[in-house]
Amino acid sequence: MNRKSHGLAMAATLALAAHGLGGPSSGLAQDINTGDATGAYHATFCPRLEAELKQAKFTYACKTSQGTAENLKRVVADPRQIGFGQLDILALEGVLAGSPAPVTLLRRDDARECLFAVTRNKDVAAYGDLAAHAGKLRFILPPVDSGSAGTFRYLKSIDADGIGRAATVTHAATTDDAIRQALSADDTVTLFVQFPDPDNARFKLVAELGGHFVPVIDRVILRPQVAGEKIYFAQETQVANATWIKSGEKLVTACTPLTVFTGAPERVTSDKAVQDHKDLIATVRAMKAEAMLPAETTLSRWLRRGREISGASAEQLLKLSEEAREKAKPMIERAKDVGGKAMEAAKPALDKATEMGKQAIEKADEMIKGRPAEKK
Repeated sequence: MNRKSHGLAMAATLALAAHGLGGPSSGLAQDINTGDATGAYHATFCPRLEAELKQAKFTYACKTSQGTAENLKRVVADPRQIGFGQLDILALEGVLAGSPAPVTLLRRDDARECLFAVTRNKDVAAYGDLAAHAGKLRFILPPVDSGSAGTFRYLKSIDADGIGRAATVTHAATTDDAIRQALSADDTVTLFVQFPDPDNARFKLVAELGGHFVPVIDRVILRPQVAGEKIYFAQETQVANATWIKSGEKLVTACTPLTVFTGAPERVTSDKAVQDHKDLIATVRAMKAEAMLPAETTLSRWLRRGREISGASAEQLLKLSEEAREKAKPMIERAKDVGGKAMEAAKPALDKATEMGKQAIEKADEMIKGRPAEKK
C-alpha cells in the first residue's frame, strides 16, 4: 500500500472506531457525495442514481461537496457513503492501489469528462507545445481543491519532463475566472475538466475572449493505467456549435471516465451492515447504463455523440505533440547548458563566500567563549 492509500486507510479505521455503523435499511439516509450544486454531478447524474436506489429500497440522498477529493475523504471516513469522481483523481490519490483498497468502484465509464487547455497564444497548438514550454508559461487553474486542479497535478506526476516542469502555477476563485485570466495575456494557459457540451457558457466564453483550445493528447497521457484500466481516452468532442456562416468546431482531447465509488465492504463493522453494503454494491453495478445517464437533455445528447478516437487519427495527433516536443528540445538543452555553465562559473565565488561565513562563525564563537560570565 502506498503512503497516500495508507493514510486514507488509517483515516477510515479511526472513523469506523468512532461510529456505530448501521446498514442502509436502518432508515437513516446515507450520502451520495457530488460536487457544486450547479455542477453535472449534483444536478444531472446524482438524481438518477438516487431514484434508482430508492426503487431498490436503499435510502440515499445527494449531497454537495468540493468535488472528487472531498468525496473520497467522506467515503473513507464512512464506507457506506457513495461518491462521484474522476478516475484520474482516484489514481492520483492512490485509493485503488493496495490490498484491500479503501474504496470500491461501483461504476466506471458511463460518461467521460474531458480535459480542455485554453490559451490565446497562437504558437501553442499542441500538448507538446505546453509540455516543451511549461517552464516559461504561466498556468492559471481553477480552485486548488477542484477536480481540474487535481488533474493538473496528476499530469505533472506522469509527465515530469513536460508539464511537470511548470514553475508558475496559480489558482483563480472559479473556473470562469481562470479562463478570463488565462486569456488576458500571451504567456498564460488554463486547463479545466468538463463534460463536453458546446452549449455550456464556459465554451462560449473561450470564443468570446479570443481563445482557442489545445488538444490535451500525448503518449505520456494515454499510457497510464490504474487497477488494469485506462485512465485517459482520446475522444472527439465538440466545443462550438455550427452557425449560418461557420461550421461546428470539434476537438480531440483526453477524457477520463466518470466513476461512482463507495467504501470497501471490509471497512464496515457490523454483520448486518456488511451484508447491506454488499447488496448495495451488487445493485449499483447491475444498473443499466441508460439508467445512469441524464434524461434527454443537451448534455446527454453530447455525451452520446462523443466518439473515441483510435488508429490513424489518434496517431496523427500524437505525432504532432511529439514533433512540438522535439522542436523545442534544442532550446531547452541550450537553456540547461547555459544554466549549468553559470552555476559552474559561480561555484568559486560561492565556495569563497561559504568559507568566509564559516570563518566568521568560528571567530564569533571564540569571542563568546572568551567573555566572562554575566552576573545575574
